[in-house]
Amino acid sequence: MNSGNRYQWVGIILSLAIILLGFSAPLQSLSTMPSHYRMFSGQVTRLPLSMPVLAQVSVDHPDVLQVNGLHQYFSQVSLKEPIQVASAKAGHTDLRFKVGKIPLRTVHVQVIPEVKVIPGGQTIGVKLKSAGILIVGHHQITVAGNQKVSPGEEAKLQLGDMIISMNGVPIQEVEKVGRYTEEAGKSGKPLNLVVIRRGEKLNIKLKPAYDILDRSYRLGLYIRDSAAGVGTLTFFAPDRQTYGALGHVITDMDTQMPIAVGGGEIVHSNVTSIAKSQNGDPGEKIAHFYREGKTLGNIEKNTSFGIFGKMEDVPDHGVQEQAIPVAFAHEVKPGPAQIYTVVSGQKVEKFDIEITHVSRQDFPATKGLVLKITDKRLLERTGGIVQGMSGSPIIQNGKMVGAVTHVFVNNPANGYGCFIEWMLRDAGLMEEASAGQSQRTAS
Repeated sequence: MNSGNRYQWVGIILSLAIILLGFSAPLQSLSTMPSHYRMFSGQVTRLPLSMPVLAQVSVDHPDVLQVNGLHQYFSQVSLKEPIQVASAKAGHTDLRFKVGKIPLRTVHVQVIPEVKVIPGGQTIGVKLKSAGILIVGHHQITVAGNQKVSPGEEAKLQLGDMIISMNGVPIQEVEKVGRYTEEAGKSGKPLNLVVIRRGEKLNIKLKPAYDILDRSYRLGLYIRDSAAGVGTLTFFAPDRQTYGALGHVITDMDTQMPIAVGGGEIVHSNVTSIAKSQNGDPGEKIAHFYREGKTLGNIEKNTSFGIFGKMEDVPDHGVQEQAIPVAFAHEVKPGPAQIYTVVSGQKVEKFDIEITHVSRQDFPATKGLVLKITDKRLLERTGGIVQGMSGSPIIQNGKMVGAVTHVFVNNPANGYGCFIEWMLRDAGLMEEASAGQSQRTAS
C-alpha cells in the first residue's frame, strides 16, 4: 500500500472514530450544553460533563469568569469531574473546550449584575390607558329614510387600528372625538386621521355623516380608549422602584390586539369571592378596586410578559418584605415549588405546586413551564387556577423562577407559567453588560 492510500485510510478511520464518538453518552452530554449561558455576578455553578478525558479550557476574559478558581486564560482540566465556574464582574466571554487541537464546544457566557426582588402575590386593579383611540367595531348610521352608511368602514378603517391624531392634534380621550367630529361635519370637510395599523403609520381621510336619528355627526365606529381588570402583582424591585405583573400581555377584549400604553395605574384590589374552575369553564377572582384614592404604581409598558412601571413603596399584605434571588430560565427544574396569591381579601398566601415540565428557552418566549396545583387547600377553594391569578409568583428553592400565566381550560389544576427572567428583561432589570466592561472576541 503506497503512502497516499495509507493516509487516505487513516483519514477514513479517524472520521469513523469521530462519528462513533459523537454518539457516545459523554459527548452527547457535552452537546446538550447551551450555546449561551447566563450568570449573575458572584454566582458559582458546576458543569457536570462526565467525560473521561483531559481537556484544555480557555476563557477570553478571566476577569469576567474563572474556571476551577483559576484567574487565567488557559487551564488543563479533567472533564470526568464537574467543572466549577465562578462569575466575577459583569461582561461577556467565551468558554472553549478542546481535546488536543480538536474543538469540542464553545459556550458564550453573559454575566450581569445580581438582581433581587420582593415577591408579590397581591391582587391588583389595573387601569390601562391606550396611546390613542382604539377602533373596536363598525356600525351603521341612518342618513336618510332607510339609507344607512358607516363612514369609518368606507374609509377602510379596520378593527384594531389606533387613531393617534385628528387634524394634526394628538388624541387619547374618547370624549374629544365627538367635538372634532361635529366640527368637521358642520364644515363639510373630512377629518385628517393618523392611524397606527400593525406598527405602520397611515394617513386616512374620514368624512363624518349626519345621523338623522341622533341629530349629530357620527363616524360609524365603535371606539375605546382604556381597559380595566384584575390581576396579580409578580414582583417589586426596591432598588429600582420597579414592578412587574400579570405575566402576559393585555389585549383589547373585542379585537384581541395588544393595547399600546398611553398611561395608566395599578391600585389595591380586594377579593370578595371565587368562582371556582371546572373542566371546560375557567373560574375567576371576584374583586373590586379597593382604596381607589391610593395608586400603587403607574403603567409604562404592556408586553408579552405583562405590565411594568414604577412603584414607590413595598406593597402591603405580602408573604415577605425582603428581596430574594431570581433564577435564570436554565436554572428552573421540574419538581416542587410554591405560588403566592390571594384567594380572600388582600392577604397573600403560599400554596404548593409541582413544576411538571420546563421548556429550554435561550431567548424570550411565552409558556416556558407547565405547573400543577397540588395544594389541597387551593384546590378546594378555587378548583385550580382561575382568571385573576395570572402573575402569581412561582418560588422554587428560595428563588423566584416565574409567574403563572394561563390555565388549561379542560384541566384547571394545570396551567402555564413564564420564566421570571423574561419579565425582568422587559422591566429593564436585566441590563446588558456595557461595551466598556468587556468585548466578545471574534473567532
